[in-house]
Amino acid sequence: MSVNAYVRAQKVAATPRSTEYRLMSEITGEMIAARDAGLSGVGLAPALHRNRQAWGIFRNLCQAPDNGLPAELRAGIVSLGLWVDRYTSLVITGRDTIDELIAVNRAVIDGLANENGGAAA
Repeated sequence: MSVNAYVRAQKVAATPRSTEYRLMSEITGEMIAARDAGLSGVGLAPALHRNRQAWGIFRNLCQAPDNGLPAELRAGIVSLGLWVDRYTSLVITGRDTIDELIAVNRAVIDGLANENGGAAA
């Protein structure tokens, strides 16, 4: 019963920024674990697919006319989302490594944590 209370409290206290922070941290952790396990190419597909999905959602949300983020930030997120999609194809076909995707996600995580006093708090 106490676990259910914790989950309910977390849902009430969660902000969009803290939810994005947790999601990106989880996905990035999966990609790091897959890389560190020596996986490459198609072996990275599950982690890459989840990352690609998240970036696709971010991209679509930023293209919505009622999105409240500044236009320049939305354009940057859309651009990153398109890059992630293209770069993921290179990684999955073995033409590049997952390291750049991890680096981009880490930069986003750092930004989410540092803006306005920290998202993870």
